[in-house]
Amino acid sequence: MKVVAFNGSPNKEGNTYHAIKVAAAELEKEGVEVEIVHVGNKAIRGCVACYQCVKNQNEQCAVKDDEVNEWVQKMKGADGIILGSPVHYSGVGGTMKSFLDRAFFVSGVNGGLLRHKVGAAVVAVRRSGGVTTFDELNHFLNYSEMLVPTSNYWNVIHGRVPGEALQDEEGVQIMRVLGKKIVWLMRLLENGKGVVPEPEQEAKVMTNFIR
Repeated sequence: MKVVAFNGSPNKEGNTYHAIKVAAAELEKEGVEVEIVHVGNKAIRGCVACYQCVKNQNEQCAVKDDEVNEWVQKMKGADGIILGSPVHYSGVGGTMKSFLDRAFFVSGVNGGLLRHKVGAAVVAVRRSGGVTTFDELNHFLNYSEMLVPTSNYWNVIHGRVPGEALQDEEGVQIMRVLGKKIVWLMRLLENGKGVVPEPEQEAKVMTNFIR
C-alpha cells in the first residue's frame, strides 16, 4: 500500500512537514510506502475556470506549466492521501489552495478518481486558525467521497520555528494516532474488496436556485 502526502508549507522541513512525518512513521512501521511531495514552494496558479478538464475527460488540467497533473496521477495511484498545510490568515496557504482547487476538480469531473480512497488532513499553526484550516482541507476530502479517518482530537499541531511542533506532546499524539487509523482504514478497505460491495456511484445532481 502507498500513501502520498502533500506538504503545503513554503518551508520544506517546517512544522507541517514534521506533522506529516509523525503520522508517516506509523504508516512505515506497518510497511506502507509514504511519499512526501513539497507543494508549498512551487509556483502554482489557481484554476482559470476554462472547464477543459470537463470537456476533454483526460484527467488533465489545461494549465500545464507546473506539476499539478503529475500530482493528480500520484493521488490516483495511491491508496491514501494526506493533505498538510500551514495556517495563513486562518486558512490554507495560497499555493496549496491553488493546487487543491485544480487537482480535486480534475479528479472529481473525471469519474471521481479519489472516490473511496483514504484521505486525511493535518495542520501546523503557531497559535490560532488551526481548526478553520483543518475544516477547509476536509472540504476537499468530503466532496470527493473520500473516507476520512479520525484521531483523538482535531489534526492540528502547534509550533512557531521549524521543529518546535515536536514539543507539542498532544499534537504529536494526535498525528501518531492518525497514522495508525490511516493504516487500519486502508486495511479494512483492502480486506473488504469483493466481500462488502461498494455503494453505487451516483451521477452528481446540480441544483441552481435561480429561476
